[in-house]
Amino acid sequence: MHARSRSRARPARWAWLALGAVLALSCDRPRSNDLRSVLEPCPSDRGLDDALCGTLRVHEDRVSKTGRTIDLSIVVLPAHEAGAHADPLFFLAGGPGQGAATLAPRLAPMLAGVQRERDVVLVDQRGTGRSGALDCEDARSDTLAELGEPEEQTLARLRSCLEKLDADPRHYTTSVAMDDLDEVRAHLGYEKINLYGVSYGTRAALAYLRQHEAQVRSVVLDGVAPSFMGLPRSFGRDGQRALDALVAACEGDARCREEHPRLGERIEALVRSLEAEPRAIELVHPRTAERVKLRVDARIFVHVLYSALYAPLVGALLPEVIAKAEAGQFESLFALALANEGAAGKLAIGMQLSVVCAEDASLPRVKQAGPKSAVFGDRLLDTLMRACEFWPKGELPPGYHDPVRSSVPTLVLSGELDPVTPPSWGEAVLPGLERARHVILRSTGHGAMSTHCGRRLVREFVARGSAEALDASCAETIARPPFFAGPFGPDPSARPAGSLP
Repeated sequence: MHARSRSRARPARWAWLALGAVLALSCDRPRSNDLRSVLEPCPSDRGLDDALCGTLRVHEDRVSKTGRTIDLSIVVLPAHEAGAHADPLFFLAGGPGQGAATLAPRLAPMLAGVQRERDVVLVDQRGTGRSGALDCEDARSDTLAELGEPEEQTLARLRSCLEKLDADPRHYTTSVAMDDLDEVRAHLGYEKINLYGVSYGTRAALAYLRQHEAQVRSVVLDGVAPSFMGLPRSFGRDGQRALDALVAACEGDARCREEHPRLGERIEALVRSLEAEPRAIELVHPRTAERVKLRVDARIFVHVLYSALYAPLVGALLPEVIAKAEAGQFESLFALALANEGAAGKLAIGMQLSVVCAEDASLPRVKQAGPKSAVFGDRLLDTLMRACEFWPKGELPPGYHDPVRSSVPTLVLSGELDPVTPPSWGEAVLPGLERARHVILRSTGHGAMSTHCGRRLVREFVARGSAEALDASCAETIARPPFFAGPFGPDPSARPAGSLP
């Protein structure tokens, strides 16, 4: 049986509907701020046409307002239509560690629908992108080599990174960064804004909503990672759920079942084999075409396997990739790792550690639902948790891990097959959000905006400022991509693979 994608709206109250109408009218006026007084056309090498770029200098220590400063990188995609609405959309990126402004060339096509009527604002959060990135890599870094390095070598590299940082990692928590964002809002001359957060960006959006609710017209939470989630302690459980769904879909597909029988058992056996006896392999680097020597163990394998589950189209490759790995051919596996890195953009690992170690490391481990994760277990968090033993931790405001409570209209989006922020986390934030609606997109992975349906829902919700009458029927029509039958793609006659059992 397939689990149907579900939509849920909180009971409507006439008072809230009336307030929503007032807010919509108050924002339905031409933009009055002059962005060109604080920004200028973006440099040609940014790959952005008609965009505006600039910076805002803030203190690293926002309390003392002394010492080191950070120039926050800002990109604004101005609305296409004359008489743009006064309330822009602020895009909050994931990771943690991605820079929204740095990703602007990739994000602009997905946000074009919103940009017709509103400015879109992208800011590299402090410690990411061009905003004083806390990088633990340099231009010569080789992701493939780092992926294959032993855990102790990774920890030594992070210790060395910490010693060289010209920054205090304690000042890079989410709540501090959201005060930065409100300063950007005021600097650009906006009164009210709409928020769109994806993945970790949903945590940032919720933090901004808690700290600056009066400035928020509407919120989109795409793949919810709330402050009480405990990154990455939930990864084993949630990743296993997505993997089980993929295995079930393969078993439900005649060709996949015939060519890749007992897929789940074979994945578990491969993990046990690599754990007992890591492989020293030599392969052609998928990016440089050079021959390189690598060590493959269970930890490396499950990390790549997990990342492949983020996008169902990439997951459609996994049965073939697993078969090759069983035969000792790991080129395809590492090609997937590099492809995912390119899709996500560069992560500022130091900023990621500053967030996770301060906000998540002390939270209790998420309990397994049902059988213990045979594939992922604790392998997805051991290195990160060990790094948190020495990484400096910032202070959090009182009640930071409590659920956010707000009456601001909110659209919560979840991918049915998401391995990291599944629908259960979207459900978990609903009790505190009085005007929230949760839409679960069938056969979708991490990030609803990767689908046409998700982009339409975001565009229409932001235009309305309410999810009450939003037509979300497209969420039920999305099909899982068919499994690849070989290196050239799926069987042309194949029907879409099954969804979550």
